[in-house]
Amino acid sequence: MTITQLHYVLAIAEHKNFTKAAEKCFVTQPTLSTQIQKLEEELDVLIFDRGKKPIELTEVGKKIVHQARNIVNESDRIQDIVDQQKGFIGGEFRLGIIPTVMPTLLPMFLKSFIKKYPKVKLKIEELTTEEIMQRIHEGHLDAGIAATPLENELIKERPLYYEPFVGYIPTDHRLAVKKKLEVSDLEIEDMLLLEDGHCFRDGVINLCKAFKDQNDEHFQLESGSIETLIKLSNEGLGMTLLPYLHTLDLNDTLKSNLHHFNEPSPAREVSLIYHKSELKIHIIEALHNSISGIIRGAIAFSNVQIISPILK
Repeated sequence: MTITQLHYVLAIAEHKNFTKAAEKCFVTQPTLSTQIQKLEEELDVLIFDRGKKPIELTEVGKKIVHQARNIVNESDRIQDIVDQQKGFIGGEFRLGIIPTVMPTLLPMFLKSFIKKYPKVKLKIEELTTEEIMQRIHEGHLDAGIAATPLENELIKERPLYYEPFVGYIPTDHRLAVKKKLEVSDLEIEDMLLLEDGHCFRDGVINLCKAFKDQNDEHFQLESGSIETLIKLSNEGLGMTLLPYLHTLDLNDTLKSNLHHFNEPSPAREVSLIYHKSELKIHIIEALHNSISGIIRGAIAFSNVQIISPILK
């Protein structure tokens, strides 16, 4: 049994196709098939049910894939140990960021991080929290930036900052006269929300439900972007809540519609998340230190109430 064979097993389990797995592993399909057959002969079991389309794992195959992933991760740790010993911070690092964090946080830290760590090749994708966790588990991402806590035993979380919710309320809204908001002021029926799949949406729903028995089946309107929510609110279709960093670049006219909450402010915890195996931890540490250092100057809230990003 070899590490290479286990890499092939994981590739087939992911793509459910020998040809696609071979392309992913940069080998010919016959080479990959031969190595899988040798492994199955050695173990005296079938890992894959080739009679199914697409190919499926057998029951014992599922257990083998789970263990293979652990073994491959541990083998990768050897390179991490060598890199840390040499003080080398470099190589490819795959990072996923949720949509409500990407446009505000990325411009703040990316340029300075690249300048400080020129040997790190960042590959960044905008993904939902669910996609990030799945890809971390499968080994296709090294880390993610998402709202936490996520209550996942396989995922470690390193908080980066706490970002308050801010009310965006047009002048003709019933709450426009209030200088400071209370959570109890919120009515989910006149709240504009992001579309399903956004954890910030789920956080807003949790916030509204925490103080009132409110039904989440009567939303007026949902949108895919925060910018659209602001425009819809300006049209008198309701109020919305924004993450604090999204309010910094608004023009003065739009900022006049912002209403902060009385303390403790409802907020989301934004964290760097990664697999409990802690692969590439030296780059994770560098990212965490860089982002924390930069964000401290833009957002410094401590008296906050963390709202869960998981819909309750």
